[in-house]
Amino acid sequence: MSDKISYSCHGDIAILTVQNPPVNALSQPVRQGLWDGMDRAEAEQGIRAIMIVGEGRAFFAGADITEFGKPPLKPHLPDLINRIESSPLLIVASMHGVSLGGGLEVALGCHYRIAVPTACVGLPEVHLGLLPGAGGTQRLPRLAGVIAALELMTTGRHVDAEEGHKLGIIDKIQDGDPNLNGIAYTQKLLDQNTPRRPVSDMPAPEKINWDEAFEKALKSGRGQVSPAWCVRAVQASVEKPFEEGLEAERQIFYDLMQTEQRQGMIHAFFSQRAVSNLPELKGITPRPLKNIALIGGGTMGAGIATSALLSGLNVTVLEMNKHATQAAFDRIENNLSGAKKRGKIDSQQYENMVNHSLKLVTDYGKLSDMDLVIEAVFEEMAVKKRVFEELDRICKPGTILASNTSYLDINEIAASTSRPADVLGLHFFSPAHVMKLLEVVVADATAPDVAATGFALGKTLGKISVRAGVCDGFIGNRILSTYRAAADHMILDGASPFEIDKALEEFGFAMGPFAVADLAGLDISWAVRKRKEAEGLDPRTRDACYADKLCEDGHFGQKTGKGYYDYTAGAKSRLPNPDVMPLIEAERQEKAIKPRKFGDTEIVRRYLAAMVNEAAKVVGEGIARRPLDVDMTLLFGYGFPRHWGGPLKWADIVGLEGLLRDIECYAQEDPYFWQTAPLLKRLVAEGRVFDDLNKAN
Repeated sequence: MSDKISYSCHGDIAILTVQNPPVNALSQPVRQGLWDGMDRAEAEQGIRAIMIVGEGRAFFAGADITEFGKPPLKPHLPDLINRIESSPLLIVASMHGVSLGGGLEVALGCHYRIAVPTACVGLPEVHLGLLPGAGGTQRLPRLAGVIAALELMTTGRHVDAEEGHKLGIIDKIQDGDPNLNGIAYTQKLLDQNTPRRPVSDMPAPEKINWDEAFEKALKSGRGQVSPAWCVRAVQASVEKPFEEGLEAERQIFYDLMQTEQRQGMIHAFFSQRAVSNLPELKGITPRPLKNIALIGGGTMGAGIATSALLSGLNVTVLEMNKHATQAAFDRIENNLSGAKKRGKIDSQQYENMVNHSLKLVTDYGKLSDMDLVIEAVFEEMAVKKRVFEELDRICKPGTILASNTSYLDINEIAASTSRPADVLGLHFFSPAHVMKLLEVVVADATAPDVAATGFALGKTLGKISVRAGVCDGFIGNRILSTYRAAADHMILDGASPFEIDKALEEFGFAMGPFAVADLAGLDISWAVRKRKEAEGLDPRTRDACYADKLCEDGHFGQKTGKGYYDYTAGAKSRLPNPDVMPLIEAERQEKAIKPRKFGDTEIVRRYLAAMVNEAAKVVGEGIARRPLDVDMTLLFGYGFPRHWGGPLKWADIVGLEGLLRDIECYAQEDPYFWQTAPLLKRLVAEGRVFDDLNKAN
């Protein structure tokens, strides 16, 4: 037997204990050990049942990620689960921690399942561009019904033990030690002469309208195909004998393995884990963080404060007067109330946060003993410098001074202090207590332990932290300004904001750029445009002015009821604002532009080509250290479709050579805007792709 499985007996019960820390991944040695343990138990005189239990943190967390991309090794998981289910002995799974993916499929192959109350189960394979491929699409519908099974498979949602019990996935919930629970439950089943209960022998589940469910899954997945193909696999569980259903499931699984979307989602999976793993921070100890302060309790400051409170930090928020202080408290309290309603925190935690962990002050002197202070005031350099000068005067030595600026020069901000080594950027995304992305902006003088502390904070807050260098807009907003300019150029040339949003949403974005602008507030980008105009625009810049006129009319998006869209009937109504197209048409006439038609394909191609080209410049200049840093920024901060892995992974998939040709073609229309990134040219010339750079770092 494999050393990953220990074999012991309790009376007439054989116990197979999984010992593959940290989370009992279903590696080949684990699979082989389970197979050998089954053989041994069945051959051993007097054994009537087998109980499978995990040691440590979990039952089985799923597949072994180190085996991804490698040839599969026997015993294959579907064969192992069929072997477990077909055993003449009574098989019980005793579950704790997580039972995910293949781990849940193993449990479904057992005849009975017991779990501790804190256990959770799920089939998250769709997040890897796949479906459950070891019988999950055939067994789960027989236990939970088609509708519930499809919901779990197509969303990848985890459910707790209580819900799992209601759905029929778990037979019994028992607090206590999983090993002792499992033995007692198995013994009780034996004492009652309870028969084996293979799920495969259960009646096929009910029919539904399969075509309708397929289209619904495709639509809700925003073009991702794996959720929709879960529907077809479950359909097979209803319409085919069990063995044929397994064959259908396996064929769909293999087909999905070959898709471009599978490539993109695997890239996203591994990049999410690699993005905070920076060689420059190895061996660097972060500074301790217990007490943090926010300067400004507006929407962003309140969101950051909420995120910190929910993560167990003590937070002080400074505002300028009592009225602003009360408004800040109300925002934070509302956020925490929402978290309580959603079950994220209980009433006691809520009371502790509101009454003890949170303080609101109006005096800078109250911040003297903070470990970290984050500035979240108006996006204007002079204002931010005044804040940092005051913090420099007040705060103790070693306090980290951070700016939440979206665009401004962190080096210039740091230079306004006597401690530039203690200064960095922490660019959160709104709403900060919801959005997962954090850009850790490392200035020229930022000390390594300060940068490490930025990443440590991100981990504490549950953020995806990306290292960014200093430039206008850092990684995300710099790239955003470019692809948004490409969208504006298409509008001047004949497209509408609504056509562009539609095309990009059909590609897979949750929202198109104009709907996003409405959500963020048109006044934000307006302020950026005015700043850049004041600094001086290159005369070759092709500038669009219609958005400025919207702002001049007081249309700032959802916050004012109108922007590109009309929200007067509610935030979800999103009807085109009738004021928009006349402004665009007037600008076209003024600039003597003859509008033309843009198809969805061209809209998407131009938009993404601009995104990739600017991203290649960002990587080439070292603002982002690796292409994967760009991909994670655009995935978690800007709604890029996960099933494509990010813009640079998408570029690799569709082909860099073709993209380069397109960009060079677009450059004939506007050579200033479409200046090809040197890195893109070099990769094409060398026959390499962006992912080669990820592997080199």
